[in-house]
Amino acid sequence: MKLVLVEGDITEQRVDAIVNAANSSLMGGGGVDGAIHRRGGPEILEECRALRASRYGRGLPVGAAVATTAGRLPARWVIHTVGPVYSRSEDRSHLLASCYRESLHVADSLGASTVAFPAVSTGIYRWPMADAARIALAAIRHAGSSVTEVRFVLFSPAAYADFEQALGDMG
Repeated sequence: MKLVLVEGDITEQRVDAIVNAANSSLMGGGGVDGAIHRRGGPEILEECRALRASRYGRGLPVGAAVATTAGRLPARWVIHTVGPVYSRSEDRSHLLASCYRESLHVADSLGASTVAFPAVSTGIYRWPMADAARIALAAIRHAGSSVTEVRFVLFSPAAYADFEQALGDMG
């Protein structure tokens, strides 16, 4: 699997699937989630509502992933995953790793070969970027996916540098 780092806007990525750092309601929100819903259009929200009305009445669990259409985005699908809120007193790294593994499992079930990820949980959920990068890259490497390219789309030079450092540390 090829790992690529890009500084930019995830909503502009031409890939099979874009991963959304969603909240459990699946109804859109701030940050990456809001940007994906705004740019993707009402088709995404429509499918999210249907998911809430059927399988996810209580919301999508933390660490899980589910796919919808990508609407007007330059991708075929959006894979929504709910990251954990960072805590200094409780180790939730297994939940963050699960976001990446489960997203790749969904991508495999869709037949996606290229997937773009944001840095899940590093915005309003306050996960430290360097730690999030280490967890994300390790989870992707050990997921056993048939996806051929994983692209991390990072919103700032600092985020890019943290992912670049973590990738270098992995060898």
